[in-house]
Amino acid sequence: MLEFIIENREILKFFYTFAIAVICAAIVIKTDRFFNLSFHQGIRYLRNAFLFYGIGFVIRGLVELPFLPYKFLNVLFEFSLITAGFFLLYSLLWKKIEPHPKEHESSLFNIRITVFYSLALVIALFDSLWQTYAFMFFSQIALYISASIISFQNYQNKGKQHKFLKFYFIAMILSLVAWTSNAIAALVFHWNQLTVIGVYVMNLIIFLLFLYGIINVTRSK
Repeated sequence: MLEFIIENREILKFFYTFAIAVICAAIVIKTDRFFNLSFHQGIRYLRNAFLFYGIGFVIRGLVELPFLPYKFLNVLFEFSLITAGFFLLYSLLWKKIEPHPKEHESSLFNIRITVFYSLALVIALFDSLWQTYAFMFFSQIALYISASIISFQNYQNKGKQHKFLKFYFIAMILSLVAWTSNAIAALVFHWNQLTVIGVYVMNLIIFLLFLYGIINVTRSK
């Protein structure tokens, strides 16, 4: 079984990338419907996070094509994943930054979000210049440690009234585990085939859990 997976890893990588892109699309659709019913700003930024995760994994599939510019697409891939992480963190902090959100302001294009785009681009360019993924991994691990702490505090304070806060906390912990595992696979094991397969399986499970959590929370909406 393991030999079959290794021999067909390129085909399986395609299906893995496609599956996560589809899961992200489903999450975007569900969270968008939930936002249109509740008008909760945090849901809107959560939706944006998975929009960029989906875009990132579509670009990841294109990176493998030999006739397309690898370095440019790789920067876009990193930029999308890093931006997704910033949106997840912002979905927890938006009340402190914009306590009175403007009704018709875009959640994708405004001055505050431009800061995230700029930081994500700088990190992606640093990785491209030094030919590493270290800047992305360490920035995202730090981000998800912060997000886990914030979401835990929110769950402790209001978890009984809002079951979505429990999902948020679990989601941030799972994301932290995923990024840490990816960093170890890349920086310690240098993308060893067995390690990569394990990370792929873990990532797929985590995205499926995200989807399950979103469906469960929004089921009655």
